[in-house]
Amino acid sequence: MRRGIGVGVVLLLALGLFPATLHGQGNETSRRPRPQLGQNYPNPFNPETRIPFELPAEMFESGEKVVVTIRIYNALQQLVAVPKARNHPLGEREVLNLEYTSPGKYEAYWDGMLVSGQKVASGVYYMRWEVNGERYPPKKMVVAK
Repeated sequence: MRRGIGVGVVLLLALGLFPATLHGQGNETSRRPRPQLGQNYPNPFNPETRIPFELPAEMFESGEKVVVTIRIYNALQQLVAVPKARNHPLGEREVLNLEYTSPGKYEAYWDGMLVSGQKVASGVYYMRWEVNGERYPPKKMVVAK
């Protein structure tokens, strides 16, 4: 039983589904301004969902743009979809290396469709996101039909 749990944790770490930060680590990261990815709503959802996120003002102090990517994966870590930005200055676009020029609260939208154009099946999916190339812990989302 213990071996099974250990193997499961190692697999989650390898897949990036479980943060690997240990006690005493991450002090440097905690001092930097951190963007916030909210939980999608509604959750569970069918057929569409919204994904809120916030980019703090401190991230823009240097005058640089902030680049955001949100991807949705299934339990096998296969890319399912890339949501679209709702209130981006350039209009509705995929949140894939999308540049933001000002802080604030933003929202992405997923219509529940696969990259191939088919409806997504019921199940558990994971939102992974990166900001300026830095990966953050994924969030779980549930599709119920």
